[in-house]
Amino acid sequence: MRRIFLALLLITSVMFAADSAWGDKPNERDPVYQLMIDKFPKFETEMILKNGKHIRFCCVKAMMNFYYHPEKYPEYGVKDRTEVDKMYVKDYLGGERVPIEKAWFVFGSRLTGPHGDDLIPFSSRTKAELFVKRYGGTRIMDFDEMGNKGYGLIRYLDM
Repeated sequence: MRRIFLALLLITSVMFAADSAWGDKPNERDPVYQLMIDKFPKFETEMILKNGKHIRFCCVKAMMNFYYHPEKYPEYGVKDRTEVDKMYVKDYLGGERVPIEKAWFVFGSRLTGPHGDDLIPFSSRTKAELFVKRYGGTRIMDFDEMGNKGYGLIRYLDM
């Protein structure tokens, strides 16, 4: 009986001590849509503020919504987007963490994110093109093009 207890204790401690590639898992729920983030691992994104705080999101659309209007979420203490240091997305096919500036996004595919239509992130344009062949998509864009479309694109996806 003691061995079983010790084995369970060891397994539990190993599970809680495991490091994550996404920082220290600071928030369990997405601040924008209030969805459980761990239920959608392929879509998870992360924002790192200049003060070192990490904020996780359930999808690209949620992170960009926060980025354009952080004042809607006063509990995070972000006054404007100049306080954002880095943003990361997860490549949909490979799962690797990609800085948002180097990512490519598919708009208009048949695949939907945790909260409906979304921008599906990839680490390269080639991966995005392969995805479009399988799931469709009306446009492949990089972060600069997505940024030029601004909050209007995010609002359109949220309709």
